Amino acid sequence: MKKFCFSWILFVFVTATAQEPAGYYNSAAGLEGTALQQALHNIIDGHNAISYSALWNAYEDTDKKPNGKVWDMYSDVPGGTPPYQFTFFSDQCGNYNSEGDCYNREHSFPRSWFGGTVAPMNTDLFQVYPTDGYVNGKRGNYPYGEVGTASWTSLNGCKLGSCSTPGYSGEVFEPIDAYKGDFARTYFYMATRYLGEDGGWPGSPMVNGSQPKAWALQMLHTWHLDDPVSDKEIARNNAVYSIQNNRNPYIDHPDFVEIVWFDPDGIDEPWFSTADFSVYPNPAADILYINSTEQMAQQPLVYSLSDATGRIITILKTEGKKLNSIRLTDLPRGFYLLHITDQASGQSISYKIFH
Repeated sequence: MKKFCFSWILFVFVTATAQEPAGYYNSAAGLEGTALQQALHNIIDGHNAISYSALWNAYEDTDKKPNGKVWDMYSDVPGGTPPYQFTFFSDQCGNYNSEGDCYNREHSFPRSWFGGTVAPMNTDLFQVYPTDGYVNGKRGNYPYGEVGTASWTSLNGCKLGSCSTPGYSGEVFEPIDAYKGDFARTYFYMATRYLGEDGGWPGSPMVNGSQPKAWALQMLHTWHLDDPVSDKEIARNNAVYSIQNNRNPYIDHPDFVEIVWFDPDGIDEPWFSTADFSVYPNPAADILYINSTEQMAQQPLVYSLSDATGRIITILKTEGKKLNSIRLTDLPRGFYLLHITDQASGQSISYKIFH
């Protein structure tokens, strides 16, 4: 089984969590590369475009923190105390002089890159976020990137400065690590939603039309892997779908990033198969048992368990010792993938697990 096939197993899992409509991605099944990107474009194309003023009300559905405040990725501190928080509507910009004054509408994919106040890009909720007005102004239309030497740093740690990412050395804006994956998947969405519709776009140092340039693609891929899909993104995807009637495929199925842009066909068929293992019971309550053939019991294998978003939960290395079980007691009920990987070749097989 090739790696790209695993994502189609994952469809069942993410559907349960992300609430995508049954069969939503059926027309993309079995495709890869540009063919998959085109099929996904056809699925999410022609969304319901709202007005620019309607964004204010939409944000109360798409970007509300559990405490009722505005979820601003340019000021939030996940797991910590933000330097300030905004209240819906009363803190809208407005004018601002410094951080914390007000929030406005940030085009994470800047307007100048697609030609100004042009529908539907200008109000696409998948790329227009509520953010601190002052920080938004500091970001301007600079590309996202990794900052080497910062010329300015926001109160939550966003940076402006010269780019240290290989392939580009100009001025860039770097969000905090906790939200880099969110912005990466935003750009993968833009490259897919506007595929073939970007012929007249001015572009930027980061993109050709809607498509990331080589240096940006590699960086966004790293951000995507290092910051997996979060519950925030899943909830936002569902909320935007209820408004625009389209979804971000790379939140529903993170493996699509690999299948579209990173040549899954380059991965060889594994030399072992699911027939070499017995994984039971399934569904499993507290303990998942694993029996293997004598040959596989002597191999240096890595067993990893990932949840519905692709986030790795457990990693166990055997180093040639037989693994008999994995404890699931502390995991929430749901759907998981068990990956068994040969350390020498990097080849993997996967099982869908119900807990």
